[in-house]
Amino acid sequence: MKNAKRILLVAVAVLFVAATTLVLVGAATTSHPHQRSTLGAARPSADLLALLSEPGPVELESIASADWAVDRGGLVNLGHPTAKSAGLVDGDEPIQVFFHALRHPTKGLYIVDTGVEDALRDAPEQAALRGLLADAMKVKEKMQVKEPLGAWLAKQPGPLSGVFLTHLHLDHLTGMADVPAGTPVYAGPGETTTRAFLNVLTQSIADRALSGKAAVSEWTYTPDTDGPFDGAVDIFGDGSVWALWVPGHTPGSTAYLVRSTKGPVLLVGDASHTRWGWEHDVEPGTFTADAARGRQSFQKLRAFAQAHPEVAVRLGHQH
Repeated sequence: MKNAKRILLVAVAVLFVAATTLVLVGAATTSHPHQRSTLGAARPSADLLALLSEPGPVELESIASADWAVDRGGLVNLGHPTAKSAGLVDGDEPIQVFFHALRHPTKGLYIVDTGVEDALRDAPEQAALRGLLADAMKVKEKMQVKEPLGAWLAKQPGPLSGVFLTHLHLDHLTGMADVPAGTPVYAGPGETTTRAFLNVLTQSIADRALSGKAAVSEWTYTPDTDGPFDGAVDIFGDGSVWALWVPGHTPGSTAYLVRSTKGPVLLVGDASHTRWGWEHDVEPGTFTADAARGRQSFQKLRAFAQAHPEVAVRLGHQH
């Protein structure tokens, strides 16, 4: 009897320590493996600027995979003086979940972010994003699937060569289950390993979405103190597509500059979610992990766009 009580006390103590650790340390974004990327090379941002006026080789298409609505306070800093003077208050903000198709003449088809998967429309109970968290995110109630990634990929003439992620939040991973097994996946440094308490709830979903995919390859940025961004990677070595380090929303948040056949396009990801926030110089709200650094990256992106008006800007959830 004493041994049974001792075992019970030990078990309770272990559970208490485990729960305390989760609260204090949290969990990683995903347990999926990661590695250093061998694709692309860090280059000074000045090399990118020198190419902006030249025609690009990449065909770019942005696809609205789903319509949704989420809390405005997460998307826009409602405490900002401009937001206050405009009378912005929290409530549902209509957004879209995008993925972007990049067709390179020699490298093939790549996508930036993943939209939503077929199962989210056809069999929600089997989707990677399901259960209590999907209910909390009001997926069934407020999301309308328009063009799931799997259905879109089935119509393409060639295979998918890889996935470039702006970051690993679930609304950018929700289509990953439709990505063919073994497909290379790329993201910014620290995206898979950053620990937070929220990840205790979301890690299993990220793991399901990434299941069967290659290890996440992290861009190897080099600090670019004289450039407009924290770092830049020339992905294909020909100056056609650039990964730009814009940390803050998440540690490895990455924007992509695409020199498309119709001119340069900046895919900012969730460094700025909304059109109103971008146009009124109001950074994102509570969905951003590091508000101060996020504000810095937001300002760098806006300064770059203002200095180069020939660059078209596509925001994280509103175009």
